[in-house]
Amino acid sequence: MIVGTGNKDTVYSLKMVGGVVPSAGIGAVRINSDILSFPETGGQRRKVKVPAAGGRWVGLLLLFSTETGEPLAILPDGVLQRMRVGASSGLAMRYLARPETTVVTVLGSGWQAYAQVLAAAAVRPLREIRVFSPNHDNARTFAANVENKLEIPVKAFIAPEIAVRGADAVLCATNSMQAVLQEEWVEPGMHLGSIRDGEISPTALLNADRIVVHDPGNMGSDHLVVASGIEHQEGRKEIATDPRLASIAGAPSLAGLVANATPGRKGQTEVTCFLNFHGLGYQFAAAGATLLKKAHSTGLGRTLPLEWFTQNVHS
Repeated sequence: MIVGTGNKDTVYSLKMVGGVVPSAGIGAVRINSDILSFPETGGQRRKVKVPAAGGRWVGLLLLFSTETGEPLAILPDGVLQRMRVGASSGLAMRYLARPETTVVTVLGSGWQAYAQVLAAAAVRPLREIRVFSPNHDNARTFAANVENKLEIPVKAFIAPEIAVRGADAVLCATNSMQAVLQEEWVEPGMHLGSIRDGEISPTALLNADRIVVHDPGNMGSDHLVVASGIEHQEGRKEIATDPRLASIAGAPSLAGLVANATPGRKGQTEVTCFLNFHGLGYQFAAAGATLLKKAHSTGLGRTLPLEWFTQNVHS
């Protein structure tokens, strides 16, 4: 839900997604309360979350018992969200990237980009990681941090097309609202990944040999409600509004790929692609259930009175 703020350059966004994992006895609701801005840098429009809450951001994950209905935990969502997105990309790479993939390029140097390369390194024997960001200082800092973490050489590039050239896999993890990966850069055998709508150019998508999406039923709409009179920069989702891409919205799912209901890579020269956007609430429930068990076993967290979050009347 998008409404205006007192600042003409920002909007307020309240975003919610939920899911239930019955086998874990957990229901989850993830809530983001964000101030969004849309600055332009180097001719590229970006979506930037403003840390307006005392220099911090607001994202919460609430866990509930499916047996009693009671709240079980309140967690910040940021680290878990990054792990969820990165792990999804890693699963896709396991089935779609060539087994001998050793060189990975990431376009983007932010919070999500870091998880993308961690996941790639978990599923493939990487010997080189490349990074491009419009802010070269950010790219260099990212390269140093990842190299220290993974003990794999990481190079920062000043041009995206050079960073992509010769790579086995290219992972897009940006806040750009325009395509950052162009069709003419794609080479036979590459695996492509994207975490948001519009990062990969339509022609590159149309020329891919095999596309897998997070979930076909969740590709066409963000269920976005924009207040009257607000011009929201993300009002049009390319995957749902470009008629050329209509067939992609019904592409096989990641779940089908993992369950072997959908074939993975079939040849060395195939260009494969995973569109890792429009996330699913049950992932928060599943990951949240795991974290809750770990918190209980290690004695982490703070116990709050149940009566703070329950009531003696009902609607």
